[in-house]
Parts: sequence; C-alpha cells; structure tokens
Amino acid sequence: MMRVGKKPLAEWMFDTANTTFLIILCVVMLYPLYYVLVASVSDGNRMMAHTGLLFGPLGFSTAAYRMVFNNPMVIRGFFNSVYLVIVGTSVNLLLTSFAAYVLSRKKVYWKKLLMIMAVVTMMFERGLVPFYLTVRSLGLLDTYWSVILSFAISTYNMIIMRTYFMSIPDSLEESAKMDGANDFTVLFRIILPVAKPVVATMVLFYGVGRWNGYFYVMIFIRDRIMFPISLILREILIANSAETMMGGEFAGAMGDHERIADTIKFATTVVATMPILLLYPLLQKYFVKGAMIGSVKG
Repeated sequence: MMRVGKKPLAEWMFDTANTTFLIILCVVMLYPLYYVLVASVSDGNRMMAHTGLLFGPLGFSTAAYRMVFNNPMVIRGFFNSVYLVIVGTSVNLLLTSFAAYVLSRKKVYWKKLLMIMAVVTMMFERGLVPFYLTVRSLGLLDTYWSVILSFAISTYNMIIMRTYFMSIPDSLEESAKMDGANDFTVLFRIILPVAKPVVATMVLFYGVGRWNGYFYVMIFIRDRIMFPISLILREILIANSAETMMGGEFAGAMGDHERIADTIKFATTVVATMPILLLYPLLQKYFVKGAMIGSVKG
C-alpha cells in the first residue's frame, strides 16, 4: 500500500481534499465580513469608483464612523437593541427554564399531553393579520412588550433545555428536597448552575434573535425613537436612506452627500454586527456542548 509519510495514500488524499475544501469555505464565509470592515474605513470617492474584489482599504478615512456615532438615531437604536436583548432574553430564559423543568420531571401530571401541545405549535404557522390583531387587542402596540411577550418562549429551545435537564441525575433533586427545598430552589440553585452549557446556548440563540429581529418591530412599533439598531440598519441598507445621516457639519464640509453614502452603510453594518460577533467567542465552549447534549439525548 502506498503511503505518504505515516498515512496511507487514500487517507492522505482525503485529508488534503477535506482541508482544502474547509479552507475555501472559510474564505468564502469570512471574505464578506472582511470586505465590509475594510470598506467602512476606505475613502468615499475611491470606494464609489471601485468595482470587483477588495483586498485592503482604499485610502483611510474614519468619516463614516464619525457620522454614525454622531447620529442620534444610530446611538439610540443601539441602546434600544441592548434593552431588547437584556429584557427579552431574560424573559425568554425564565419562561423556557420553567417549561423545561416542568416537562423534564417524572411525576408531573399530564406531562405527555402538555408536551404534545407544545410540539403541535411547531407545526402550524400563525397568520400575520390575526397575530397583529391579537397584539393590538392586548394594548401592546407601540411598546417593547409587543415583541418581548410575543416571542417569550421558543418550543425548539424549550425541548433542547428539557432534554438537558433530563440528563441531570435525579439524586440531586431528591437530596435537595429531602433538605426541604421546593421546586424553585431546585431549579435556580441546583439545576440551572449545573446546566450552564445549555443556558449559554439559550442566551446565544435568544440574544442573536433579539438583536437581529426587525420585522415584527417594524409592524408593531411606529415610533422611530423606539427603533432598534437592526431597523435603523434596514432603513440605511434597503430603503437607501443613508442621506438622512448627512446633516450638520459633515454635510457642509463634504458637499456631495453621495460620495460617502456607501461607506456609511458599511460602517453602520459593522457597528450593528460587532456586539454579536464578540459574543460568540465568549459562549462558544458552552454552545457546542449544550447544543449537542440537547439534541442527541432523551
């Protein structure tokens, strides 16, 4: 059998092809992020005239970032998104933990029926018009609670957390209850601390969804002061309203609004995506373990 070093030829060829494919895939996935980053610090005039691939900044200018950070809508939208992520994810974790804990216990009445009812909700999509009418009838329009409570729990995430809870030894709960602990004590002081991987996974799932969500915010909230950064970014990218950011000193200094419009879009994209990109490395070690355990056990 032919060998390359210590490996058989077939195994070496497979490893080489697999490594090459993964490198190409990483380049294809990372290049758009790199393009947006270097374009955001490029000179506006040169960026407008450029076509094709971009391997480095065309000149260097921070004018786009100065406009972004001097725009009150972007700053307010950023803090609105932070509020939605913190409050919304807290509600998500609390309710998902409650549901997962109840459905993971062995001595709960009607547990199978409740589980079936929860799974059924994954098979039917709600209509947009009835959804809107329900939110309006509850008096939640033009409030953040319209999107926080409307998406307070995900059945898919609840099933992942429930499966993880079922993998925790029953002896922990039994010993705690022998010492007089109630279900709230068991959940918050025993189960959740042990289940840090799946909790981190839920924070990532719910947090990313809250940060990126804009569609239902656009439907339920009309007050622009309450818009999150994702909706501001949508207006800049899709509605092509970057010119609304070019007022005051920058408009007078640059004269032609169009020459920096593209770099403003790229800079806003960087500002809107960077918090989530920074969150992934912090939760990655928990994310892999939590997702895998929640998907293959029970």
